[in-house]
Amino acid sequence: MSILVAGLTLVSAFLITFLLMPSLIRYFRSKKEGQQIREEGPTWHEVKAGTPTMGGLLFVVAALLTCLWVGAWQGLLNGTLGALLFTLVAYALIGMWDDSIKIFNHQNEGFKPWQKFLAQVIGAMIFVVIYQHEGFQMGFGLSDWGWLYALFSIFWMVGFSNAVNLTDGLDGLVTGLATISFAAYLILALVQGQAEVALFCLAMIGALLGFFPFNHKPAKIFMGDMGSLSLGASLAAVALLLHHEWSLLIIGIVYVLETLSVILQVTYFRRTGKRLFKMTPIHHTFEMMGWSEWKIDGVFWLVGLIASALSVATILFFG
Repeated sequence: MSILVAGLTLVSAFLITFLLMPSLIRYFRSKKEGQQIREEGPTWHEVKAGTPTMGGLLFVVAALLTCLWVGAWQGLLNGTLGALLFTLVAYALIGMWDDSIKIFNHQNEGFKPWQKFLAQVIGAMIFVVIYQHEGFQMGFGLSDWGWLYALFSIFWMVGFSNAVNLTDGLDGLVTGLATISFAAYLILALVQGQAEVALFCLAMIGALLGFFPFNHKPAKIFMGDMGSLSLGASLAAVALLLHHEWSLLIIGIVYVLETLSVILQVTYFRRTGKRLFKMTPIHHTFEMMGWSEWKIDGVFWLVGLIASALSVATILFFG
């Protein structure tokens, strides 16, 4: 991929998001379609009630349109790019449906857990069908155990879509983390010569950079489940297509720790009736310790950056 193509991809996704986001914010405000705050969440988050949500709509559209026109120009509209764009759009639609229920019912509960899980599994299953239909090489050397890799792929996509969703609790946190994560996979895709994956990562980075000025504290708009679910599933799909599946545990270490904190909290509470952490996901514990959102964002981004750099360096030097 040439520098010109890479630059145009970044600029296209950035400008579509950055230039159109003010209009989307005004539209949502005019319709009074704002975020509902969880009752069990930090009380100081109540000031965020009514902030427009579903900002993920625009950065998903920006990445999609950019991938389509650059992909057509560069002859990259194939099964690999199609699988990635399907994942992005499918999980965005799941999130949009969930967000819409919350907005219209003026509550913080959307889908029932089993409904969201079923929709996520179906989305992952379709990705696997595309994966197998296109004849992509199985990971882990499981060419004779395709069903096992298929189950792993479904688990990976559903798991990380929910992990990123759990992490999305502070202004700008996931926007910054996802930008770092896609940048790490961009390097791996370029090294491996997977231009389609590189194009997708570049488009996502550009779109997220265009979204950040409106999403950092104090956020003018939230990405909503539409944004976080699609980001998590897309990162998993990228890792699967690059055959660096396990790298997501390191590149996505913050998502993993956020999810682990919730699992530990629930398990510990059920067994002892006491809380292990002050509040989960873990970023809320740091808030209750007196950390500002900017400080938490900065520290978590740094952790994500260091982990991503170490993961990429390890893969590049040791394979």
